[in-house]
Amino acid sequence: MVRIDKKATRLYVLDTNVLLHDPASLYQFDEHEVVIPMTVLEELDKHKNGVREIARTARQVSRTLSDLTANVDLEQIRSGIPIPRLSGPAGRLRLLCYTDLKPLEPLEENPDNRILAEACRLRQERPDASVILITKDINLRVKAAALGVPVEDYLNDRAFDDSDAMLEGVRVYPDAGSELWNGLALDVSVERESHRVIYHLNGEIPAEWHTGMLVADSDDEGGFEAIVREASGQRARLELLTNYRHGASVWGVHAHDCRQNFTLNLLMDDDIDLVTIAGSAGTGKTFMTLAAAFQQTLDTKRFERIVFTRAPISMSEDIGFLPGTEEEKMSPWMGAFHDNMDNLLRDENGESSWDNGATRQLLGARVQIRSPGFMRGRTLNDTFLIIDEAQNFTPKQLKSLVTRAGRNTKIVCLGNVGQIDTPYLTANTCGMAALVQRFRDWPHAGHVTLKSVERSRLALAGEELL
Repeated sequence: MVRIDKKATRLYVLDTNVLLHDPASLYQFDEHEVVIPMTVLEELDKHKNGVREIARTARQVSRTLSDLTANVDLEQIRSGIPIPRLSGPAGRLRLLCYTDLKPLEPLEENPDNRILAEACRLRQERPDASVILITKDINLRVKAAALGVPVEDYLNDRAFDDSDAMLEGVRVYPDAGSELWNGLALDVSVERESHRVIYHLNGEIPAEWHTGMLVADSDDEGGFEAIVREASGQRARLELLTNYRHGASVWGVHAHDCRQNFTLNLLMDDDIDLVTIAGSAGTGKTFMTLAAAFQQTLDTKRFERIVFTRAPISMSEDIGFLPGTEEEKMSPWMGAFHDNMDNLLRDENGESSWDNGATRQLLGARVQIRSPGFMRGRTLNDTFLIIDEAQNFTPKQLKSLVTRAGRNTKIVCLGNVGQIDTPYLTANTCGMAALVQRFRDWPHAGHVTLKSVERSRLALAGEELL
């Protein structure tokens, strides 16, 4: 372990993958100095051509560097280019160029090893400073540690402090008894607003409460279940949930526990524009979402259409070119959609009408399957947008989808951070995690993590044992 002097000047040497991972990473090192080796600039130049996401990101980084170096003279470049900050002292950007750089023996000549050699050379020239290499490359971090070079992963964009946890959006108080606020110094008043029951609480509001979360006193039916509409300081406002367990249903679908009941309430709530649903495979994420989409599109006519999309990323090797239209190309990725449509359209005799040509033609006018790659620039009005496998999107990609929302549009993101198939994404850095964290306190968003696997006892055992 290489010790870093906290009082010494810090020089952060950025690897290419850090800039491609977060184009704004230059601004994330406070008042310290950011160093970009010439090898990194060459790597960015190689990536800038094309229409892929990595090419767009490389061009964005190049534009940022161009803006920073636009109005500076040679003396400022040598002493460090100021990096503006909203508050506090500005950091500095240094461009590192060695014309006589010697390769590290016995390492072969490649960009990663040249960056490592540049970091080692900088350490020799700046004994007064702590030179720290920042990279997302695990192998480069191991080699740097072996050579005694301080090295760190880029963690500034981690959505959560705990890498093994995700906001559940649910708080169950099993020991509260018949009154959720037993043991809390709260004044409670109840009022009815049309068909809604509202609880106004004043006093010691639990610190973990946030807008859009479920609070309940039991997982069993008949307990108190409410959504937090407001929670600030000494005041909170709760709204009692609709019970979808037996009486009311959503397109014939009933809830089995408080989390599923909360999910159906979020999906059917006109005040909630963004719903994020996490959970293991088989917890009913897609099934309940499609049921709510049909209910509000075909029955109540709140929306005009359902748009279903997901990241076309396979869990193993690609199967190659797919012929046909956009929907036909997306069809192999839509197995979950077709399976749930088959179940939702079954009658009392257990027969499904999903394979019926007339049914598909009828629903085809209302249900659209779209590739996320062709969503840029669109405005979706009167739409129920379902983003499946959201854990495979980067935060930037999910932002481009969420910002498609137009008038009267509801967006539902489904995912499981334990099933990420995209390289370089983790449970902390994926778009799903970022979306949950950033919208945590927005009053028109809600999140829930489902726990009970409904698919089968084998699926439940597989989730627990594998």
